[in-house]
Amino acid sequence: MSVGAEIVYGAEECHRHSIELLEELGFPKGVLPLQDLEECGRVRETGFVWMKQKAPKKFKMKKMTGIKSKQMFLWVPIIEMSIEDPASKKIHFKTPMGIGKSFPITAFMTDEEKQQKQLEQSIE
Repeated sequence: MSVGAEIVYGAEECHRHSIELLEELGFPKGVLPLQDLEECGRVRETGFVWMKQKAPKKFKMKKMTGIKSKQMFLWVPIIEMSIEDPASKKIHFKTPMGIGKSFPITAFMTDEEKQQKQLEQSIE
């Protein structure tokens, strides 16, 4: 393991840690699957993050090294996600080939986040 790694174990602790990470980085809570995690960690100095899920269930894959997205008829790996301009309210996903695509942040928000957003808009 890397020097300076912050590692947590157990579903509840990993879920809490992962939500904190997403919030700290400005991403909606629903952008990554955070259920059934048994280990997660982060090396702040390098930005390296990992999340390990419990034993796979039927119709699930294990030991995936990245997230993939279906583009046309192919599944391509996603190497980066970013919110370059928070005012645009878009998350940009980038592939190793340099191709990227943006989606509305709301597509990845949890129901709780959507309700909070609606409440904030109604107050304004």
